[in-house]
Amino acid sequence: MPDDIGHRHVYSVSDLNQTVKRLLETEYRAVWVEAEISNLVQPRSGHIYLSLKDDGAQLRAAMFRGNNVRLPFKPKDGMQVLVRGRLSLYAPRGDYQMIIDHMEEAGLGALQRTFEQLKSKLQQEGLFNDDRKQAIALHPTRIGVVTSATGAAIHDILSVLKRRSPITEVILYPTLVQGDQAAAAICQAIETANRRNECDVLIVGRGGGSLEDLWCFNDESVARAIAASELPVVSAVGHQVDFTIADFVADVRAPTPSAAAELLSTDCSKLMESLNAYELRLKEKIKRHLQFKQQSLDWASRQLKHPGKRLQEHAQRLDQLDLRLRHTISQRLRLQQSEFERVRAQLLAQTPTHQIKSLRKDVLSLSQALVKGMQQQLKQSQNQSANLAQRLNSVSPLNTLGRGYSITKSTEGKVISDARRVSPGDKIISQLQHGALICQVEKTELTD
Repeated sequence: MPDDIGHRHVYSVSDLNQTVKRLLETEYRAVWVEAEISNLVQPRSGHIYLSLKDDGAQLRAAMFRGNNVRLPFKPKDGMQVLVRGRLSLYAPRGDYQMIIDHMEEAGLGALQRTFEQLKSKLQQEGLFNDDRKQAIALHPTRIGVVTSATGAAIHDILSVLKRRSPITEVILYPTLVQGDQAAAAICQAIETANRRNECDVLIVGRGGGSLEDLWCFNDESVARAIAASELPVVSAVGHQVDFTIADFVADVRAPTPSAAAELLSTDCSKLMESLNAYELRLKEKIKRHLQFKQQSLDWASRQLKHPGKRLQEHAQRLDQLDLRLRHTISQRLRLQQSEFERVRAQLLAQTPTHQIKSLRKDVLSLSQALVKGMQQQLKQSQNQSANLAQRLNSVSPLNTLGRGYSITKSTEGKVISDARRVSPGDKIISQLQHGALICQVEKTELTD
């Protein structure tokens, strides 16, 4: 017996199957498998049980009724399919299996998935946007066609143009339109057409076929070549129900090559109808124009006069113009003479002699005004002096002295108004109106 038997973790079969089931369902929740169906069984319950196999192995699988009722085809043994599902384990038998939730036919399904992925990619890049699409000429004179030289497409295009617009030129840029080398050949033909720049628009396409036959027009390189084309591109691939990546990238999609030719051509019968209508309108317009010119000619002929009469009218007109000219010259001379006299008078007024006379008059007038002003000023000053003298005399001390008063001063000339300021024996001067008395004080008497 091994020594580590006490440390072993022993599973039951059920536990081990459940553990494995959880691991599978956790790690492989959604896987894609491409394989062949075998051993397909569909009991009354509606579930499908089958085996997925390839050359080296097989895998049991089940697709329950809720998922298989929407299948667009009926699965059968030997069919190649593409399935999506989760891995699981059927625990009661220990069978490893796949639970399928989606199934599609492998060939077409894979191509459709590739188509949708590329379409989404180019759409996100803006290659399908309307603002990058070029306008198509309404009446192109030269149409380039990128297609097989031996296919039905070129014959259909030529047939339509011959019937509708035989004057339209067609330039064929032959290329493969099916097979592994077709995409590169189509790109080369588009590049050649752009380099030569000898047509107004390109038709790129081919006749109908299976999805595999048309697949080169779903190639990314072809889509980018169409998007990069400086020439406007009309796609015309397959039948009306067929859509390719080229249709979305092209500037215009036509459902068939014949429809592309119809789109780019004008029906000759309609063109002839338009030309006939234009012809009638032109004839009518020319007729009206000729009638108008005839009327104008008639009117002009009535306005014509005899040369002699016109000469007389011109002579009379000339005499009138001569009189007007003479009158205008005479009037202009009078105006100029008047202006001359005015300027002459101004000029004489500016001569030195005239200015000296004028200044002398001004000086004499100013001298007289000055003397008169000085006399007036002197008289006014004398009156003011007499007035002031009278006013001064009225307040003069001498005037007071005339009334018998006197002014007593000290020998220093100071006025003595208080007896206490002198003493007996002091000499004083008594100023009278006329003269002065020099006295000596004998006695002073004080009053209150």
